[in-house]
Amino acid sequence: MKVQPYLTFRGNCQEALSFYQECLGGDIVNKQTYEKAPMDIPDNYRNKLQHAELKSNGFQIMAYDAAPDTPINEGNQVQMSINTQNRQEGQELFEKLSQGGQVLQNYDEVHWDAMFGRCKDKYGVQWMVNAPLN
Repeated sequence: MKVQPYLTFRGNCQEALSFYQECLGGDIVNKQTYEKAPMDIPDNYRNKLQHAELKSNGFQIMAYDAAPDTPINEGNQVQMSINTQNRQEGQELFEKLSQGGQVLQNYDEVHWDAMFGRCKDKYGVQWMVNAPLN
């Protein structure tokens, strides 16, 4: 079994995946737009992503642009969690993800003997970054 996140955006999915690619690495693959979709989509939305994936050795994130008439509510019921190899990698990743967004909990040493921080990125997605103290 494999469980993976599927993120929803309001027309800026390509921009968000490019941002995550800059932060996390990997390749954006399986891009499909609404161009040939047999759906009632406005012409100016046909170039938006109906599906795409950011894949690398340790992760796969799927994402899409919801149809314009689909209600989307930003919330905190889902957070992306990343365990890095060391505190420096965690610090760098935390800084990248929080740039233009909001730090919810500073990246700092926590009671479970790790480095940890929470942020909301500029697309409204919440991230938890965890690293060993080494």
